[in-house]
Amino acid sequence: MKYRIILTVILAGSIVAACSDSDDDKRKLVKDEQFEAYLNLKRIPLDNDKRVASALLAYNEREMISKEIEETGLLDQAMIDVEAAEFRKQMLISRYFEEYIKQNVTTEAIKNYYNNNPEEFESRRIHVSHILFRTNSRMTDDEKNARLLKAKAAYGRIQQNEVFEDLVQEYSDDKLSAQKEGDLGWLEEGAIDPVFSRTIFAMESGQVSEPFVTSYGYHIVKVAEGPKVISKPFESVKGDVSYRLKQQAKEAEMNRLKEQAKK
Repeated sequence: MKYRIILTVILAGSIVAACSDSDDDKRKLVKDEQFEAYLNLKRIPLDNDKRVASALLAYNEREMISKEIEETGLLDQAMIDVEAAEFRKQMLISRYFEEYIKQNVTTEAIKNYYNNNPEEFESRRIHVSHILFRTNSRMTDDEKNARLLKAKAAYGRIQQNEVFEDLVQEYSDDKLSAQKEGDLGWLEEGAIDPVFSRTIFAMESGQVSEPFVTSYGYHIVKVAEGPKVISKPFESVKGDVSYRLKQQAKEAEMNRLKEQAKK
């Protein structure tokens, strides 16, 4: 590899043909080790002689221009050195943690966390239907009471063994669920109105609630199935787990490095 780069330097020798011997130290070509690193940075294949030679010419041109600018004294060299040093620190920290996280937060590590902490990926769900007697903030107390009386009347009919699904069609103001006999599907605990959630998850399969109020109005709920504990599949949570483990790994390693630096 070293000899290929040296050969490329010879092929690209035209760049220094015009340089005087007295300027050799200032205008000399970069060492082959430095140039190989530069090619890796630019993702230029080392076996592509044409691209390598072109890159060498461009790189050394910038080297010579930079040296000329330094010698003008126009710029605050101390400030440039500080900026370069700070950039280097930031790059070191950033690249280090990219590599550290890549090695420590692997797909296997994510799967292990998922398998070892099943309770974090479980949720309680329940399948319910409801009859809604809608209210809103613009209603008077009398209007709201009228809705409650209507809900109690419907509940009384259910207690007399009338079919819940038939009463959905007659009473419910939730027209969307009414098209499915009041069916709301499977609901996750805590993901819905708090009062609604607490009420239904205290019920058993087949049970019908008395009318209760939420911000939407008065509900009569029938539990079709549940509640059941459902495990979220790995594919649906691996992104969240990966993010969490990366943050934890970075924080722990940063603290370790800080403590190590104090010694």
